[in-house]
Amino acid sequence: METNKILNADILDIIFDGKNKQYGAYELRKTYNKRLTKAIIITVSLVLFAFLGTVFSSMIQKNSKEEIEVLDTQMAEVKKSDAPPPPPPPPPPPKPPPPPEINQVKFTPPKIVKDEEVKEDEKIEEIKEDAAISTKTVESENKTQIVQAPVEDKGTQIVEGPKADEEDKIFTKVENEAQFPGGQQAWIRYLQKNLNANAPVDNGAPSGTYQVIVKFIVSKDGSISDVQAESKHGFGMEDEAVKIIKRGPKWTPALQNGRNVNAYRRQPITFIVEEQ
Repeated sequence: METNKILNADILDIIFDGKNKQYGAYELRKTYNKRLTKAIIITVSLVLFAFLGTVFSSMIQKNSKEEIEVLDTQMAEVKKSDAPPPPPPPPPPPKPPPPPEINQVKFTPPKIVKDEEVKEDEKIEEIKEDAAISTKTVESENKTQIVQAPVEDKGTQIVEGPKADEEDKIFTKVENEAQFPGGQQAWIRYLQKNLNANAPVDNGAPSGTYQVIVKFIVSKDGSISDVQAESKHGFGMEDEAVKIIKRGPKWTPALQNGRNVNAYRRQPITFIVEEQ
């Protein structure tokens, strides 16, 4: 090969320079990349066709009607359980003992006859002061008449106390709501002393009036829990209101039916931001 062609010649031409290129080895190496590309394309095509064939076959099988196996179903006989017999009636109350017998004197209707016709045994027996009147004569040692009061079945009455679930119940409406100790004036003094009224100003709140609503639970012992702000004004107002409620003293609990109960309380706190 000429010297000026070596730099531009292919590596195969350099290797097979002066050799028989028609023998076959040169041709195989020369067309190797083409044959490799064809082989890859054919292989990928076969794999793709096989995959698509499997997919289409499964789709056709799903769309075909499948035989439904019908099973004989027998309804089981459910025997009704015998109802329990009704409870026996309560026994009748015992009969009261008969009153003790007292002295009684037979009462004979008066009959007007002549004195000589009156027989000795027909004379009316003298009525004693401690005897009661009856239609027959009965002798007894008791001198006092006893009146037996009728027996009244009042049944058994059970006075139920407050149930356990009512003890732990949290009321939303009560007869008397929970109050800050000392009333409204004490609440105002507490805010003036402890509330950071400049919190919205320090956080860049625009001028205006903002009412923050804080919801919390006042337990029946006056303790505060579950303090949450319901308003969403931002600028640190809700955080300051929640903090001031949590740091406060125990409240006077709510009253329901004359007893202390757990109850929700909503307390408004107003922030006023004035123009600078």
